[in-house]
Amino acid sequence: MDTTRLVGKNILITGAAQGMGAAIARDYAAQGANVCLGDVNTEGVDEVVAEINAAGGGKAIGVRLDVTSEEEAQAAVDAVVEAFGEINVIVNNAGINKPLFFEDITRDNWNKIMDVNAWGTLNCMQKAANQMIAQGKRDYPYKIINVGSILSRDAFDDVVVYSASKHAVLAMIKGGAKALVDHNITVNGYGPGVVRTELWEQLDKDLVAIGKFDKEGESMDSLAENMILMKRYSYPEDVTGTASFLASPDSDYMTGQLIMIDGGMVLH
Repeated sequence: MDTTRLVGKNILITGAAQGMGAAIARDYAAQGANVCLGDVNTEGVDEVVAEINAAGGGKAIGVRLDVTSEEEAQAAVDAVVEAFGEINVIVNNAGINKPLFFEDITRDNWNKIMDVNAWGTLNCMQKAANQMIAQGKRDYPYKIINVGSILSRDAFDDVVVYSASKHAVLAMIKGGAKALVDHNITVNGYGPGVVRTELWEQLDKDLVAIGKFDKEGESMDSLAENMILMKRYSYPEDVTGTASFLASPDSDYMTGQLIMIDGGMVLH
């Protein structure tokens, strides 16, 4: 690993208390970035921050961040600036899911998922972009990285609302890229498939509860066998390389793109 690849980058990561967000924070810091971990799970944030700072490399701080709150999103951006001088990159990783079959979707289910995954992403994009614009142009682009999904490009009958929210994330990548290019801000993202994280462990239980699968653990194995060309599900470490690429100078001539990291689930 190049321990200097992200030196000079000050990065806010949402949903960083566990799973992919925590793995990305560790990876970024190991490459020299200063990272701010935001999450409503402040205990989890504190544990990951302590781990990163003990390991050396870039510095880490943590903040409470409910991405649906304009005040907390602004405070998180301000915390990055106060601690590190400016913000260069934001990774909008926070997200939730609660599967229901199409005919069972409720307004409450719709509102909760769309509020976090769609509005929360836009909210944090706006707050970070406004700060980047206020800082003025640099010789390199500022970067907004949104976490999409295979369901940014497809949909299934038991996760329609989540699919809608991740289609919205793709729309924000495309629209944000067009809106912010004159400020030298790029907007890109990556779309994971089946990733073994705490979020998927809960999703697996929920899929059993609604009758999609008969027993816990079956969902991941079934998807790996029947839908993933590489015949295995992924782990957060399968995602960090692409996340690192998007934060690094190697992706400076990219904007408006969603890169799939799904082992071959979605081929368009």
